Amino acid sequence: MEQNTIKELEKKYIMQSYGRFDLAIDRGEGAYVFDKKGKKYLDFICGIACVPVGHANEYVTNAIIEQAKKLVQVSNLYYTEPQVELAERLVKLSGLKKCFFCNSGAEANEAAIKLAKKVTGKKEFIVAENAFHGRTHASLAATWKGSYKEKFHPLVEGFKFVPYNNVKAIEKAITKDTAAVMLEPIQGEAGIIVPDEDYLKKVQEICENKKVLLIIDEVQSGNGRTGKFFAYKHSGIKPDIVTLAKGLANGVPIGVCISEYEFEKGDHASTFGGNNLSCAAANATIDYILKNKLMDNAVEVGEYFMDKLKKLPKVKKVKGKGLMIGADVEGDAKQIVEECLKKGFLINNATEHTLRFLPPLMIDKKEIDIAIKILEEALADA
Repeated sequence: MEQNTIKELEKKYIMQSYGRFDLAIDRGEGAYVFDKKGKKYLDFICGIACVPVGHANEYVTNAIIEQAKKLVQVSNLYYTEPQVELAERLVKLSGLKKCFFCNSGAEANEAAIKLAKKVTGKKEFIVAENAFHGRTHASLAATWKGSYKEKFHPLVEGFKFVPYNNVKAIEKAITKDTAAVMLEPIQGEAGIIVPDEDYLKKVQEICENKKVLLIIDEVQSGNGRTGKFFAYKHSGIKPDIVTLAKGLANGVPIGVCISEYEFEKGDHASTFGGNNLSCAAANATIDYILKNKLMDNAVEVGEYFMDKLKKLPKVKKVKGKGLMIGADVEGDAKQIVEECLKKGFLINNATEHTLRFLPPLMIDKKEIDIAIKILEEALADA
């Protein structure tokens, strides 16, 4: 099918809720994707952090194929081996106790919100300005951006916004009705905002003192992207609830809420949550990340990339951790993204003036050099 035909059919048959780039991607291989004509693009957005071990990864693909031959889905009416294997891995990696599986980050955050209400019997949540937690009614209520919310009121009540990276604001906002504080360890959609090193540690201390739960949203920052499997591990904390999705199964939809606490029978459910196919893909993805030491690579190559970015003209500030990186630039970031697209390099702009980079964790320095060269040209042309 020609790219123009795909575009025409998309406009005719799909709700126009997305602003798409002028590109129909046909296939992928490692850090690259290819359009319908075979043009090659270096992919540094990877489904928005959803493909940590690269496109068409052979190890993960084989696991998906083998599982699909056996069983894809039987619901949670029955026990299944891939699900319990994945739950055990995530509990050991997180240091928490129990998992609830679902299909996306927004669903995982919905589960976290419901669980916090169940555990505490309270209904108030403290969340951060510029946060993004999802598009369902409760996760949208916890999301900062007004334009996402204005058409959908009334939303779920009880969410209070405070400035990010401000411990005193959180302490001041807590009341006797507060169930939890809900934070991203690094704000992704806000432009890769990295808080002070002791921020999460101090927040946890406040939550413990006030007997309030701490929810950490690792939907974008998790799965080894920052150099540790969970970004909160950099702070030496142990949250009460953690959410994870995006890259957990290398692009196969999955979400999980991990906690010290648990739902009781009938409290919450998901028909497709923890299905055999997604869990097999997630188990293989985790295997690949750990066996190939991709978290170490994320640290080494991430530092190399950030050093290179800092030297580019029009780049005002570089921030990030591992391979979750943002660059504040002079001028219109979207125009720079468009120039990069023309030159075969896929990135996106998290804000009007911030470029966002979420490459696969197996990226190497040679590919970083290619990216820097293209970006330098794009900055000059934009």
